[in-house]
Amino acid sequence: MVTTSTVLERKEPRARGRIFHGRALNAVLVLAGVACILSLSFFLYFFIQGMTNLYGDGVAHVNIARRVFDSRTPGLLQLGTVWLPLPHLLMIPFIVSTKMWQTGAGGSIPSMAGYVFAVIGIFRLTRSALTDNQPDRYARFAAWTGAIVFGANPNLIYMQSTAMGETLYLAFFIWAVVFFTEWIRGSNSLTKCALCIVAACLTRYDGWFLSAAMMIAVIAIWFRRRRGNSYTDNEQKRGRALRPAGANEIQTRALVTFFLIAAAAPALWLAYNAIVYRNPLEFANGPYSAKAIEKRTQTPGNPGHPGSGNPAVAAVYFLKSAEDNVARNESLQRAWMLLGVAALLAITIRVRQSLSTAPGPTALPLLFLLVPIPFYALSIAYGGVPIFIPNWWPFTHYNTRYGLQLLPALAVAIAVLACLALRTTALNSRVRLASVMVVFAIVAVSYGSIWQSSPICLKEAQVNMRTRNQLQMEVARWIEKLPANSSLLMYVGDHVGALERAAFPLKRTINEGNHRVWKQPADTEGLWERALGDPAKYVDYVLAFDGDPVWQAVHDKHLHELIELHITGQPRAVLYAAR
Repeated sequence: MVTTSTVLERKEPRARGRIFHGRALNAVLVLAGVACILSLSFFLYFFIQGMTNLYGDGVAHVNIARRVFDSRTPGLLQLGTVWLPLPHLLMIPFIVSTKMWQTGAGGSIPSMAGYVFAVIGIFRLTRSALTDNQPDRYARFAAWTGAIVFGANPNLIYMQSTAMGETLYLAFFIWAVVFFTEWIRGSNSLTKCALCIVAACLTRYDGWFLSAAMMIAVIAIWFRRRRGNSYTDNEQKRGRALRPAGANEIQTRALVTFFLIAAAAPALWLAYNAIVYRNPLEFANGPYSAKAIEKRTQTPGNPGHPGSGNPAVAAVYFLKSAEDNVARNESLQRAWMLLGVAALLAITIRVRQSLSTAPGPTALPLLFLLVPIPFYALSIAYGGVPIFIPNWWPFTHYNTRYGLQLLPALAVAIAVLACLALRTTALNSRVRLASVMVVFAIVAVSYGSIWQSSPICLKEAQVNMRTRNQLQMEVARWIEKLPANSSLLMYVGDHVGALERAAFPLKRTINEGNHRVWKQPADTEGLWERALGDPAKYVDYVLAFDGDPVWQAVHDKHLHELIELHITGQPRAVLYAAR
């Protein structure tokens, strides 16, 4: 009898999925509770220590979200370009409160939620990928191992307490891989995968690379499934093909839906930039892009990043930043990399052994966790995105937090090795247990060394923002003394943190966000340009920082100077009375 069933219609994977989710529910609830407690506890610790609002980019994220409704010209166009919009949109409900905005705490909430979902995602991904016919105790143990190694990382714990977007992106990244894995196992989760890709693409540009990689993989698997569904056992013997009635059409519709959803976010962002900025690649080559900033900072004595134009060197810098995020000791860092390579070999072997099976090799999606390596290698080499490591020239901290993007891969690698060690029957139980304990010891000592010396992501913020935060605190003290309802002309791109600290409403300022960017090449009638030309007509006070557009516009207008501030390593700040 000829059968027309397909992978999408098989009963066995669906039944297996129901058992899997039912048995894992209690574990997920426990894990979610623990992750919430850890998230909130460490947020409170870092908040009390004044460490949650150190990153300049974090302060900028909070204020971009704030100016959507707190501005002379409010609206979604205040989201700007370069940075993708989803983190800012998610922050808005939490920073309507002036206190939550002033402290930056409102911007941390999406990151904290991302942390919890990312931890749960690692648990579910590991258990799905390592489960064969049904969940077993080794797969459950590996899932807990992966979640603990991931969630206990000190640098991740610090970053989830800030308004930075790394933790939020990791959640979308991990869940996209989770749903991709479950689709391979036979569930109808490809649309969920596409929705996670959209969210990732609207959070960080890493998601665009992930989207392209998953599209290629989906096409490859779809073609393989079509070939597999074209023959039944009896028909193969006779060499005659059979087209399953309606099955390929169902798969084709799912494929088309996936592609339309996954491509939506990049297409919308390109269209937004084209319409508003008259340049679809404004975020990549505009005056505020990473590439433009790199060119402005290059001098004869500072030729740029060593990996510029060299993807191999760039990849080494990224891998080193990943090592610094999991351990401080070089020997421990090498141990992590060796464990990662061992797990990669094990996964590759598992995939090759299962290529002839249906619905497909479950371990294959784990390779998506390595997508950050080529993405950052190319970004550093050709995109003007530098990563500087304190132990390598130029011996400073910059974007070291990007190494966290490889943490899911390393955490799952530890889980895979622990599972394989326990499943290996060639070794006696004591040797297997000892192997697992050695791996756990490496993780425990590594994380202990980070806490002892301070997480490198925290150090990065402290080193790079120390003098800027001092300047902003001093400026905020003077802004707080301004009369009620007074107005201010200020370029907020570099020092908007002063307004945030002083809880000075952005709608009482005229800033570059009030410039109508779609007016090309200049907007002489814009509010920002008119205020620069005649400050006394539009504002009560002017705050200028040496070299910024306000400084250049008013330094020869003979305004009455109220206070001049000097902080070592920062441009001088001058507060003027405009009228």
